Amino acid sequence: MIRQRRHPRATQRTTRLEAFTDGVFAIAATLLVLDLTQHSLGAVKSEAQMWAALGGMWELFLNFALSFGLLCLMWMVHVQQFEHVARVDATTVWLNNARLLFIVLVPFATNLTTEYSDWLAGRLAMPVTFFLAILCSWLQWGWAVRHRDLLAPDMTQEDAVAFGRSSLSALLISAAVVVLAPWIGSPAFLLFFFDGVLTRWLRGVPSGGSA
Repeated sequence: MIRQRRHPRATQRTTRLEAFTDGVFAIAATLLVLDLTQHSLGAVKSEAQMWAALGGMWELFLNFALSFGLLCLMWMVHVQQFEHVARVDATTVWLNNARLLFIVLVPFATNLTTEYSDWLAGRLAMPVTFFLAILCSWLQWGWAVRHRDLLAPDMTQEDAVAFGRSSLSALLISAAVVVLAPWIGSPAFLLFFFDGVLTRWLRGVPSGGSA
């Protein structure tokens, strides 16, 4: 039986949400390796053929590394943000669930991008999945900031602005990846190397009001 909370502003501690989120991230990251283990090298009869077969898997290795790295970065952001969020409400939980919906799709999207990179839908699978996951993360943080008297009472205005602009940086870069991926494919994800630079620039932009 599902318990219903009577008070519209009812909250709960973050422990179970964080544990659930950690588990989903860990499973999604682990499932990425299936693309590598299920790939057949074909008939290998010499050392040269072995190296050639492994070299032919470069796109598999690239997309595996990109997806795994981005999942790790998103998990790290989640951990850092929840150092400030003390409690969650129903909206926070469902925004987190929406993010996890796209996180569990990452292995599938990575496989599509690898196997069907000749097609537009294939090249967009990974970028769009990560964009939607990052969008949900950005919305979740924005909600926590707007209700920080209830959800994050110890969060300072400076922390709210700093993390908000870090989230915005990731969102802008992921949107740029979606635009560029149809033209250059997975290498568009290398834009995330500029996340630190963009974040520092955004943090230097004067705030026009509350976060």
